Amino acid sequence: MIIIISISGCYYNKEEILYPSPPCNDTGSTYSTTIVPILSTNCYKCHSTANSAVNGSGVVLDSYNALKPYATNGILLGVINHASGYAKMPKDAAKLQDCEIAKLTDWVNKGAQNN
Repeated sequence: MIIIISISGCYYNKEEILYPSPPCNDTGSTYSTTIVPILSTNCYKCHSTANSAVNGSGVVLDSYNALKPYATNGILLGVINHASGYAKMPKDAAKLQDCEIAKLTDWVNKGAQNN
């Protein structure tokens, strides 16, 4: 005679449960160490000096002086938050991660300084 015993238990196969993201440190964002890497990864493909005329509608974001007007007039936060009335950026790509948006927002809200 064969007896089969079935043991059931909880099994989590959701990636966010098994491998939670580290907490987002969205305070103390600086241009050089926080903002440039985010923009380099997500924006410079179209919005660099070399590519903006062809891919980025002339919008250049690859230097502090070029970025600052977009940061201070609300356009940067409008496009990355996919706010109504703004083009959704990055174009033809997923919205930036919440933590990246929080870091950009922190930097802008603290005056978008060249630090």
